[in-house]
Amino acid sequence: MSDQGGGQGKEPGKVPEASGVDLARQALAAAREQARARGNAAGGRKRQHQPGLRSGARADGRDPMPLMAALDRLRTERGWEMPMAVAGVMERWPEIVGPEIAAHCEPERYEDRELVVRCDSSAWAAQLKLLAPQLVARLNADLGQGTVRMIQVRGPGGRPKPYGAWRVPGSSGPGDTYG
Repeated sequence: MSDQGGGQGKEPGKVPEASGVDLARQALAAAREQARARGNAAGGRKRQHQPGLRSGARADGRDPMPLMAALDRLRTERGWEMPMAVAGVMERWPEIVGPEIAAHCEPERYEDRELVVRCDSSAWAAQLKLLAPQLVARLNADLGQGTVRMIQVRGPGGRPKPYGAWRVPGSSGPGDTYG
């Protein structure tokens, strides 16, 4: 007997050849199994965020921002907080010390946590020396603790003492008693 009609082309002991769809299913199952072994997203688990990679609508440093926020960020990144704060104190000097003191004393410079203030007379220099501890406390409250260590008060600056034939002995300069 022949096997032509009744067995529908299957021989006993022989594995049938896989068709295109079956091959695709087998390839997909193998790929999923490999992905599970590696721990990748193809294995059915959610993809975990990797640091440094950005995509989509998440906020990052390249997004537009308001001007003041950008300036604040730049000031912080560059370490300009202290110089800008001290410059602000120099501009707001009359508000900090009051208009009467500001009319006679002005800040000259700030170096090494020391503020140098020049007064227009020796009387105002003496007055500011007495007020220096309160001013240091007020400045540190405004700028941050430890910003100003001390205030160095300078009296009026005059011309250099003239030396020469026409010099009057005992003359000390601009007519002020400071020095």
